[in-house]
Amino acid sequence: MALVAAALTAAVPAAARDRDDHRRDEHSRDEIRRAVDAGEIKSLAEILAAVRGQLPGEVAGVEIERKDGRWLYEFRVIDSKGQLFDAYVDARSGRIERVKEK
Repeated sequence: MALVAAALTAAVPAAARDRDDHRRDEHSRDEIRRAVDAGEIKSLAEILAAVRGQLPGEVAGVEIERKDGRWLYEFRVIDSKGQLFDAYVDARSGRIERVKEK
């Protein structure tokens, strides 16, 4: 019984954290949508079309974040040998800023 109580106690903060993360994600999506609509940044489709041939492999995942007042797309890329890379792309210009091997 004590084990069940401990598990439930641990689950409550995790569930609350998940709700907070979901709200933050929704806020971020709205903010990103507004930035694309206002022409402040390029859409994911535009960025992918611009950088696809310049990346060291295939895109396996993507995130977007606002850092130091700028939007950056972060692409997780995997090459034909299975090596992982992170490619950071300026969301306004579509320029690849750096590629980092993982």
